[in-house]
Amino acid sequence: MRITTQLYSVNRGEGLKNNYAYSTQRLILAPWHSLSADQWPLQNLSAVVMNILTSAVTKSLPPSWQGQYTEQRAKNWITERDNEAVVLLVVEATSANAIGIVILFESGSDQNGIDLRLGYILAEQFWGQGFATELLNGLVNMASLRNIKSVAGGVEKDNIASTKVLEKCGFNLSPASTGCNELLYVLRFATND
Repeated sequence: MRITTQLYSVNRGEGLKNNYAYSTQRLILAPWHSLSADQWPLQNLSAVVMNILTSAVTKSLPPSWQGQYTEQRAKNWITERDNEAVVLLVVEATSANAIGIVILFESGSDQNGIDLRLGYILAEQFWGQGFATELLNGLVNMASLRNIKSVAGGVEKDNIASTKVLEKCGFNLSPASTGCNELLYVLRFATND
């Protein structure tokens, strides 16, 4: 499948977060507080978090993210992510259902661009359908058109599916992997040094 990425701006007063909105053939990705009711009719982030962060999905994620999600715990999780990162909601364009979350941290920047740290989560019922590869290829295309010099993503060693997706999308295993259980994959873009 060929991935074309359409960049767009969200005009909801969110500053830099607007720079990361994009869409692919089947997906719309935009800051999770910025999607219109036409793009995402549900408009209930707590329900999305409770649906996506199941035990199967969170088993390779930080221990503090594991366990049952009540509405209050989901609201707290949303607030925590809002305070630390740019969070994109992944919406399947045809059904307008939220199927995942992309978390982007700006881990550094200089005159050559921004270094991003990436995390992505898909609801279990959407695994194995090419959505992770599509959203990641779209992110790579978006980043190559922006002032981004690298994107890095950590993955647990036992998460073979995510490792394969990162490699398929051009990421390389970093020698600076951050521990015995986590591997760090990095994709660097040409800069104007």
